[in-house]
Amino acid sequence: MKRRYITLDVFTDRAFGGNPLAVVLDAGGMSTEQMQAIATEFNYSETTFVLPPADPAHDAQVRIFTVNRELPFAGHPNVGTAFVLATQATKPSARLLFEEGAGLVPVEIVTVQGRVVSTEFTAPQPLNRMSHLPVEQAAACLSLPAGDIKTDRHAPQIISVGLSFLAVEVASREALRRARPDAAAFAKTFPCDGSDAVYFYTRDVPAGEKPCELQARMFHPGASGLSEDPATGSATAACAALLADLDDIKDGELKLKIGQGVDMGRPSLLLTRVRKKDGTVVSIHVGGSCVQIMEGTFGLDGKG
Repeated sequence: MKRRYITLDVFTDRAFGGNPLAVVLDAGGMSTEQMQAIATEFNYSETTFVLPPADPAHDAQVRIFTVNRELPFAGHPNVGTAFVLATQATKPSARLLFEEGAGLVPVEIVTVQGRVVSTEFTAPQPLNRMSHLPVEQAAACLSLPAGDIKTDRHAPQIISVGLSFLAVEVASREALRRARPDAAAFAKTFPCDGSDAVYFYTRDVPAGEKPCELQARMFHPGASGLSEDPATGSATAACAALLADLDDIKDGELKLKIGQGVDMGRPSLLLTRVRKKDGTVVSIHVGGSCVQIMEGTFGLDGKG
């Protein structure tokens, strides 16, 4: 049986920017081992597999794999998978609802004159603030001196809205650019509270990178050592929720435009909004554009 797939770049409006994603359609009947092997073969940061939902009131079950493991939730796979399903539909729905390991993930579909232009997911879990890490330890993971870490708003902390990350604010755009992952420091730090990755950002955004209000990067374990992710929707969602939680807004919405991938040549733009009511974060959303790149088929019998 031939399996159909589509690849796309997520959180970008132009080809070869953003974060690549492979979406395998009609994945029913595939084993977990087969899905992992296919994800490893694609060698993208994530590959998704679309299956029939357990509950017919939902649109699909979506399983998400890195080259190493299955994830309960991730950001750019939801944005990209929803984009693919909406563009493949004769008449796109305004909203899709995915079953995932972390829970139900609603995704809004944005169309202009009948054409799908972007999608936006809602995080499946509320903000969870976990362990604080020493500044020196967080800095070591990034190969930076401790003086490059800012703590006026928050200390380095593990946070999650469905997938855990260490969130770190750095003092300058120059420090963000200079950071490199340190394998020895990672090995001493992770795993911690389910996290094995560092999402770090700066509010020091030069005029040439506006309208972004933050620039971010993310280091994580890849297929062969530590790697960098061009656009991390789940970490962006958690960070936006953290900043909204710290903000003085009592009722309303915090919106942030966050850039990522610039320093690795894959510029990405993630659009976030976090709603608060009575001083509490009540919903977390991240969206962006996508560009389809390739489509094709493969077989599982070794015959292509």
